[in-house]
Amino acid sequence: MTTFSASSVPSMTDRTVIVTGANSGIGRVAARVLAAQGARVVLAVRTLDKGHEAAASMTGNVEVQRLDLADLASVRAFAENFTGPVDILINNAGVMIPPLTRTADGFELQFGTNHLGHFALTNLLLPQIRERVVTVSSNGHKTGSIDFDDLNWERKPYRAMPAYAQSKLANLLFTAELHRKLTGAGSPVRATAAHPGMAATNLLRSGSRGLATRLTEKAATLFAQSDEAGALPTLYAAVADIPGNSYAGPSGFMEGRGAPKLVGRSAEARDAATAQRLWEVSESLTGVTFPQHALRSN
Repeated sequence: MTTFSASSVPSMTDRTVIVTGANSGIGRVAARVLAAQGARVVLAVRTLDKGHEAAASMTGNVEVQRLDLADLASVRAFAENFTGPVDILINNAGVMIPPLTRTADGFELQFGTNHLGHFALTNLLLPQIRERVVTVSSNGHKTGSIDFDDLNWERKPYRAMPAYAQSKLANLLFTAELHRKLTGAGSPVRATAAHPGMAATNLLRSGSRGLATRLTEKAATLFAQSDEAGALPTLYAAVADIPGNSYAGPSGFMEGRGAPKLVGRSAEARDAATAQRLWEVSESLTGVTFPQHALRSN
């Protein structure tokens, strides 16, 4: 079997790809590779200056548009202003273990950005998406659980790492339920997910100096693979001929590094009832629903 690498990405001519959080880290690498292969790549970023800086380092058809996933008004504005088809949406942006922070809509920052922002963005764009939705999760999902009684850490004491793990578990449950709904609607679009293994990205530069943060940063320094290697599972999930609801990650020791392959997920991430319940709650929190009729009409 041929090992997947950046050179395995086929020609992307005439395809449009949106990558959230593409101004740095694995999102930037994925965007650069896809643009070099001929795709029109839209860097959907919170800070335009950083997006333009990233775009200037890439070759091909690259443009920058503002998107703040921690603000549902920004998510709606991005979707309303985006015209034309989208072949691949890569839900890459994320925050990791910050101090307790609220989004513009009052959600805990990690759950609001990593899950709810991407949930709303995907459903708003879905009538325009033709091929695939890729959502970046993490091995950290394996320690996560969905606390439906307090999703946004309003009653219990805030703990950054469990909050992060919940958001990454939510990414996988979202992918599973999106795949189920797309299949039920007769859509050819595939929902897939990926995790980068241990990648030394600026997700770890959260501003929090707690013990968990310092230990995570130390582990990243010692064991992490490069952003270029960390982006490969995302690219694999985006272009490889794999089934819907596939989950890609590194093939090496403890899925920390190495060439991408399909990997497993926790039992809770495979719980269909939890996935359906989370979807319903996410619709209620965001006011965005699955566009069933729009998909059928297209």
